[in-house]
Amino acid sequence: MKRVLTTVAMGLTVYTAQAQLNKADEVKKSLATTNKDTVAWVYGGFVTLGMNEGFLHNWAAGGELASFNVNGIFSGHLDHLAHREIWSNNLDLSYGLNYNYSTSFIPRKTDDRIDFTSKYGRRIDTTGNFYFSGLFNFKSQITEGYDYTVADWQHHPPTSKFFSPAYFTLAAGVEYREGSDISLFVSPIAGRLTVADKYFTSLRPQGAFGIDYGKTMKYEFGAYISGRYLTKLSKNIRYKTRLDLYSNYLAKDSKDTLGNVVKKDNPGNIAILFDNLLDFRITKYMNATIGATFIYDNNLPYNKYDANGVLKDDPGRDIGWLQMKQMFTFGIEYKF
Repeated sequence: MKRVLTTVAMGLTVYTAQAQLNKADEVKKSLATTNKDTVAWVYGGFVTLGMNEGFLHNWAAGGELASFNVNGIFSGHLDHLAHREIWSNNLDLSYGLNYNYSTSFIPRKTDDRIDFTSKYGRRIDTTGNFYFSGLFNFKSQITEGYDYTVADWQHHPPTSKFFSPAYFTLAAGVEYREGSDISLFVSPIAGRLTVADKYFTSLRPQGAFGIDYGKTMKYEFGAYISGRYLTKLSKNIRYKTRLDLYSNYLAKDSKDTLGNVVKKDNPGNIAILFDNLLDFRITKYMNATIGATFIYDNNLPYNKYDANGVLKDDPGRDIGWLQMKQMFTFGIEYKF
């Protein structure tokens, strides 16, 4: 009889724990799309690692004899809800390397990104979706970047590195949000600081990253809009997008050391970031990801010529100042 009672008690314990777990999952899902008067931590995201390799020998069609590519993506959010207050944090990381036999397997970077946003808001009323919010954003990269279009790029200085450049944005405004999946933040008072090593800004008379020659930082003050949207297109397909717009009230023409205008600018010249990520879940731990990011920033002009004054062999050369990054990843994914 004792064994029967023990078995029943254990069964009830497991059932209760499972029910609590299921309830927690339901709460987490509901908080992703709605705003509730509750105290809770809500988190979610995914980590993807993709790899591919190739090897050729006596291959009639020709090609790279041996190659290896690896890239990883992390995208996650952590939100704390406390009745009418919310503290939300989003972190996006990506990194990729390419190795080829023809380049002695010296790694070349294909992707590199750090993007962190933290927001604190207080709901304007008890049931609505509008908040008075403050926002902090940080962008930079992980390792040094080079211009690989230059034949002897290893012997040239890097074009960028961690914290050169680094972008900081601090803003106050109003946010419309529906849980963690939909957010639109609008701020008429937003400061942006760009910092970089003096080494990079002293390489060219016009400076670098919008920072004047020989300086280490540039301050901007203007208006900022940031929108995020996450949705499930089907059971196994997710789409995540983001649009950031920034107008600098203090924008003006920049000049080189000789007083010549090297870049025209005004508050109507809006900096744009448009980010898109489409995730296809194939099995529980296998997925395919397609991403595309577009950036326009008047502080980052495009030069058709490399460091040696030679016209770049760049298939996107005619796109001009628009920055574009496209990637496809097939690999292992862990969702949390």
